[in-house]
Amino acid sequence: MIILYTDFGWQGPYVGQIKALLQAQAPDQAVIDLMHDAPTYQPRAAGYLLASLIDRLPEKAIIIGVVDPGVGNPERKAVMIEADGRRLVGPDNGLFNVIAKRASQVKWRDILWQPEYLSSSFHGRDLFAPVAAMLSKGEIPQSNEVPATSRIDPQQPDDLAEIIYIDHYGNCMTGIRASQLDQESEIEVGKYSISKARTFSDVPRGRAFWFENSNGLVEIAINMGNAAKTLDIEPGDKIVIAD
Repeated sequence: MIILYTDFGWQGPYVGQIKALLQAQAPDQAVIDLMHDAPTYQPRAAGYLLASLIDRLPEKAIIIGVVDPGVGNPERKAVMIEADGRRLVGPDNGLFNVIAKRASQVKWRDILWQPEYLSSSFHGRDLFAPVAAMLSKGEIPQSNEVPATSRIDPQQPDDLAEIIYIDHYGNCMTGIRASQLDQESEIEVGKYSISKARTFSDVPRGRAFWFENSNGLVEIAINMGNAAKTLDIEPGDKIVIAD
């Protein structure tokens, strides 16, 4: 299957145009909308979020990832990566770096192939979707393999201590894997200090807590409430772990 992960939003023509092209060029492939509200203009944060989702995707999935504020810049390369059997197609702007860094096996290729028409502002439709369609049919577009280590910053943290995504409930996901924290750790964000609970029903209504969400990330929530509004949290806010 081909899986879409973008910051395009659910309105407008963009997602529909990509899916129409995939239907024309890879009609036998299921196309799954994973997210179209990934952190807007923030490939770094979006990369930590995608890394938390990828292990639950089919091993041979092809993921088109597009969070690409630098689209059209000739310095920004287009890449296709194979990480532990899953293939990713998109911009080389940090979006796939966490996945590549954590994977046990990685192949990294710069895409050299270009379509007959390539707009300066919509590589998701004109470049990444056709490449994904070719991969789904066993075709390898013209490309150049490069060492993954040459593209991954060794100083990039394994976990990101900030808010990377807020869902429509107001729950606030961080870029930290819960497995990296002690059960007694408290999360400090702004002027608030927040303790851990297993799930919503373990705390009284209106109580803030942090928990390990279904994708393994530390998430801040309020039982039957909006944590983002109540605690004045925004994407990009830093958090501190207090043991």
